Amino acid sequence: MKVILLKDLKGTGKKGDVVNVSDGYARNFLFPKGVAKEATEGNVKVLKEQKTAQKIKEDQQLEEAKALAENMGEMTVTLFSKAGEGGRLFGSVTSKDIAEALNKKHGIKIDKRKILLDEPIKVLGATNVKIKVHPEVTAQIKVQVNEKDK
Repeated sequence: MKVILLKDLKGTGKKGDVVNVSDGYARNFLFPKGVAKEATEGNVKVLKEQKTAQKIKEDQQLEEAKALAENMGEMTVTLFSKAGEGGRLFGSVTSKDIAEALNKKHGIKIDKRKILLDEPIKVLGATNVKIKVHPEVTAQIKVQVNEKDK
């Protein structure tokens, strides 16, 4: 019997897959648990429409992410911190600080985990920082760290 999976099922398939299973497995387990529905012509047609709509939505998100990344490439985020001799900071500038500055000054909400810093910034000056805007799109912004007036 052909069924459409409504949820991921280990050993059988992923959500949205049309798979062939035994009649008993489908009637006694998959249908009562709400894990699958029968793959009739109507149900397959609805599934294809849902997949098309999902693809369009993902393409739109990708385009928005590319536009945001292009816009962010021209941005400079300026942060102020106390510094000692030779431009070394007391403390450091972390991805959380950069995310907060982006939100305050440019109105862009980015999760701090999306900001790719190998290690916190510990010196004055400009640093290029990569931000993962979308799984396929990475933007780069300039972070300028200046000394805070005493």
